[in-house]
Amino acid sequence: MWFIYLTRNTREYLLADQQFDIVVLGGGSAGYATAIRATQLGMTAAVIEKDKLGGTCLHRGCVPTKAMLHAAELADNVREAGSYGIQALLTGIDINAVAAQRDGIVSAKFKGLQGLLKAVGVTVIAGEGKLVAPNTVQVGEDRITGKNIVLATGSYSRSLPGLDITGRVITSEQALQLDVIPQRVAILGGGVIGVEFASVWRSFGAEVTIIEGLPHLVPNEEESISKQLERAFKKRGIGYKLGVRFQSVTQDANGVTVTLEDGSTVAADYLLVAVGRGPATAGIGLEEVGVTTDRGFVLTNERLQTNVPGVWAVGDIVPGLQLAHRGYQQGIFVAEEIAGLNPIVVADTNIPKVTYCDPEIASVGLTEAKAKEQFGVDRVTSYEYNLAGNAKSSILGTAGSVKVVREVDGPVLGVHMIGARVGELVGEAQLIVNWDAQPEDVAPFIHGHPTQNETIGEAMLKLAGKPLHGI
Repeated sequence: MWFIYLTRNTREYLLADQQFDIVVLGGGSAGYATAIRATQLGMTAAVIEKDKLGGTCLHRGCVPTKAMLHAAELADNVREAGSYGIQALLTGIDINAVAAQRDGIVSAKFKGLQGLLKAVGVTVIAGEGKLVAPNTVQVGEDRITGKNIVLATGSYSRSLPGLDITGRVITSEQALQLDVIPQRVAILGGGVIGVEFASVWRSFGAEVTIIEGLPHLVPNEEESISKQLERAFKKRGIGYKLGVRFQSVTQDANGVTVTLEDGSTVAADYLLVAVGRGPATAGIGLEEVGVTTDRGFVLTNERLQTNVPGVWAVGDIVPGLQLAHRGYQQGIFVAEEIAGLNPIVVADTNIPKVTYCDPEIASVGLTEAKAKEQFGVDRVTSYEYNLAGNAKSSILGTAGSVKVVREVDGPVLGVHMIGARVGELVGEAQLIVNWDAQPEDVAPFIHGHPTQNETIGEAMLKLAGKPLHGI
């Protein structure tokens, strides 16, 4: 029996005691991708979402933060316009107008996503779901059953033990909602979230200090890329303390004081806690049904099946990279696996990563250190092409490099890039890595001039033994 109700100006349909081929618990990137692909394959699919379709990525993560980063880029462009002969003056940042523009993008994408799911025949069920049997999810008084259940509940901003998120100690979610530009900000964590917010706030005029317990910023990236980012941040006036751990924080109505284990302190208006994200799996019935977990993450085999037949998991709750596009890929994969199409497995290592700070970072595949660890020191070689030799990069006014790691007389194992707009180059890089291409395979192909895309071509030419502009 159908009944209709309105929630947040969106019409949702709730079905009582209905069965689907696939029931997805969670409507973020991984969840809705699963449902869309399932309907394309002729299956019936329902998505259960307690908040808004699109999840963290659309509403509190990828999309709004990148809108803020673009606004920050525009501010820097105005500051630097004089060097290009353009007479422009930056008179201020209207943070409320920045937020309005950002929220307008999010709203438009949200409406588009709602329309897309309706158009392809995905049933959206509003409410908080809990797994009560291997094939059943309880939503309020209603039980939704599926031949397959896909867990896709996403992630939340983590903190450290004893570090309470309250007052002026905030996560990225609260940071997006600030209606002021802080004068001074301390950021705990030098990973993706930390360096992106550092980049935004510095472009908006704030003094920023990043605190990272490991020896480098963006520690999961190629070490040479991390070092270049550190130099670029230093040039931009972004401070950082590396290899020292957080000890405590005190706060009052005017700001925070962060104390580190070496006894040093950092005073700021706010402390942004950016120490990663945890799996949002508490209270969704995993223990009751017997799904195996590890510190909240759902354990699966390489084909994303849990230990409970008919129950699958995708996205941020599966150990590994927490990326929206990994969620898309896993959602599509599971739908195709259920349909019997036997899709290929893409290892996390070969999923492209982009960090949208200034300068941008993009990478796919193994770092040189990991490649040597896996294949042996004598079996790995690399080449790093400096963006100074690329005309388009000089036009853009960016510094950086493209580093390619290959097996000797074998395929490309990794591509690692830093510089303005290099995120747009990672598409070709992932094809090269995932298709086990050798530099000799890529070198004959044409890369348009003048483009930054030429940097990948130049690196491949060098490794193929016939450099053009590389040395």
